[in-house]
Amino acid sequence: MRHLNAHRKLGRTTEHRLSLLRNLATSLINARNERIITTLPKAKELRPFVERAISLSRRAQNLTGDDNGAQVVHLRRQAAAFFHAGNQGQARAAGGRRGQERPVRTAGVAAVKRLFDELGERYKDRPGGYTRIIKLGRRDGDNAELAIIELVDNPREREAAEQTKRAKTAGKKKSARAAKSGEAESGRRGGRKAERTREKEETTKTSSGGRRAQKTEATAAEQESE
Repeated sequence: MRHLNAHRKLGRTTEHRLSLLRNLATSLINARNERIITTLPKAKELRPFVERAISLSRRAQNLTGDDNGAQVVHLRRQAAAFFHAGNQGQARAAGGRRGQERPVRTAGVAAVKRLFDELGERYKDRPGGYTRIIKLGRRDGDNAELAIIELVDNPREREAAEQTKRAKTAGKKKSARAAKSGEAESGRRGGRKAERTREKEETTKTSSGGRRAQKTEATAAEQESE
């Protein structure tokens, strides 16, 4: 029985493991190509971790009503727990002095912003399965099994689907043009064959009629000479 053995410990304490998953989730959300390479056990642990955060942003997009602002704020605060805190420590050190530049937004704050501004809208009608794991084989050195974890429906996939659609449309148009040209060519060939047949028939009739007339004239001349 697997009581109290729901997750992989990854050889780390609870605090270290949560910090690792938050870092991986931040890297995945902020990645330009929306994919990262890590070991297979870490990818399998990251998948449900980051999908829960995406579900919160999706729930915020599906809220209806005029008084949903407080609910959206609550969902954003819940999702922020899946990433490292922003620049709170730097803000406290600054003391809130006027005229002092605000510290740069950290990757965790940027990940939460992108999560609710972009990914929530993308997966609004998707009830789950926001990530994909692709195995890469084993790594040289420690022989660890590597894997790619990426977000589904990313811009790269949409572009590939559009290119495939364009290629299919172009192929259909090309085949239709070829069929039309084939029909036109067959019609031309049929017309040429009909013309040739008519010419042959006319030539045959003319030649047969001329021979008969010559034979008749030769017979009449013989009879007159007798």
